[in-house]
Amino acid sequence: MTEEIIIAGFGGQGVLSMGKIMAYSGIMQDMEVSWMPSYGPEMRGGTANVTVILSDERISSPILRTFDTAVILNQQSLDKFEKAVKPGGTLIYDGNGITRHPERDDIAVYRIDATEEAAKLESSKTFNMVVLGGYLKIKPVLKLENVITGLKKSLPERYHHLLPMNEKALSRGMEIIKKLN
Repeated sequence: MTEEIIIAGFGGQGVLSMGKIMAYSGIMQDMEVSWMPSYGPEMRGGTANVTVILSDERISSPILRTFDTAVILNQQSLDKFEKAVKPGGTLIYDGNGITRHPERDDIAVYRIDATEEAAKLESSKTFNMVVLGGYLKIKPVLKLENVITGLKKSLPERYHHLLPMNEKALSRGMEIIKKLN
C-alpha cells in the first residue's frame, strides 16, 4: 500500500502542519514516510503545499508529479493540481472561495466546508483538523489515535490545552464531508 498525497492552499491554513501530523502518524504505524513542504517566500497568505507519501514499502523518491489524493484549500491550488490526480484517485476540497468547482469525472470528488465548520467551532485554527478528519473518513490509511498523538507531538506544549478542540474538529470533519461524484 502506498498513498501519495498533495495538500495545497494558502500559507496560514495549516497545510504544512497537516502534512507533518500525517507524517508523524505514519511513522507511529511503522510506515515509510516522506514529507516534502513547498511554499513561496511570502509565507502567510502566499501559496503553500506539501506532499506526503505513506507506504509499507521503501519510498524511492519524494518528488511526485501525480497523486492518489489531492486535498485542495483554495482556487489557485485547484487550478494547479486537479489535473495531477491519478485517474481513479480522490480530490477533497474546501468550498470556501472556490469559483470553479472540480470538473473531472474519472476521480472521486468530495467537498468539505471546513471554513464554515471551524467558524461554528469558534476556532479558525481548527480548520486544518476539520479537513484532516474528512480525509481520514474517506481514506482510513492512518489510525485516529495515531493522528491525535501526531497532533500532540507537532503542537508546542503551550498549545496542548487546544487538543480537545482539535479532536472535536477531526470528528466534525469525518461527519460533514460529502461525496459529489
